[in-house]
Amino acid sequence: MESDVHSRSTNKREQNSFRKSWKLIENIILYAAIIAISLPIFIIFHRNLPNFDWIYNLDRILLYILILIILFIIVKFLRKLFVIICLGLLVFLIIESYRGGYGFFELAEDYNAMILSMDESNKPQKVLLDKISFYSSDAKILKSIDYTNMMVRNYALNATNKYFKKSQEEVRYRTIIQSFAIFKEINENWNYVHDPIGHEYYAKASESIQTQSGDCDDYSILMAACIKIIGGTPRLIYTTGHIYPEIYIGDESDLETINYLIKGKLFPNESKGKRLFYHTDLDGKIWLNLDYMAKYPGGPFYKKEVLGIIDIK
Repeated sequence: MESDVHSRSTNKREQNSFRKSWKLIENIILYAAIIAISLPIFIIFHRNLPNFDWIYNLDRILLYILILIILFIIVKFLRKLFVIICLGLLVFLIIESYRGGYGFFELAEDYNAMILSMDESNKPQKVLLDKISFYSSDAKILKSIDYTNMMVRNYALNATNKYFKKSQEEVRYRTIIQSFAIFKEINENWNYVHDPIGHEYYAKASESIQTQSGDCDDYSILMAACIKIIGGTPRLIYTTGHIYPEIYIGDESDLETINYLIKGKLFPNESKGKRLFYHTDLDGKIWLNLDYMAKYPGGPFYKKEVLGIIDIK
């Protein structure tokens, strides 16, 4: 009898210990989520409400505290649902991080870019809405990058045969030089045509090859598909009302060589007296701008802000 009582007591302590640990994990997840949600909300109210210029910015401090209190109250009533959503997101990020997809690093990068863009914008709510809209169109854009299509491959190969043949003898940077040949072919022949008003149409790369026409997302899709099929590493950058492609070129030492190739050999007239425009990741990877507005690889950004990144696996 004493043994049964002791066993039940031990089990109860273990259960209580588990509940306390789980409660702690729940609270950490919820508090972290509340902080993450509160920042964009605060920026929106900060930009749209009158500034009373209180000492030490007390009006803004009180505003942020009020936002936190409201979020805590909402989460308190919807705690279970909120925990399920957060856990689902964590599982998704863990799986995608393991697979090399959209993981924790990409989420943090996108979130930081969004916060910075909102903080610099006079209409941060528009930045947030554009960001949400971007995620809804992500899958459609990726589906349109049909780089395995034979027409895409033939088009890309023809471009590499048409331009910079002698420079392609540089083995280390051959793929990048060939990607620049693709840029030259598309950029010089592209005819910008708007989508129908109120409708976003994403043309497949194989479709755009036939027309050489479309808007910025059609151009970006074609550029990414062609670079991808020859072994390059492209990505798409999403900004307010605009999408443009970038290509991975390496680190700082590679940038010096690429700068020489562009200005000294491949695009000397277009880039004369100008500098290269690029983004550097947190891990030091350099991505060169290939926007249709730029007349040479690394030309000026049409729009500087970054709302999101589409990685092409």
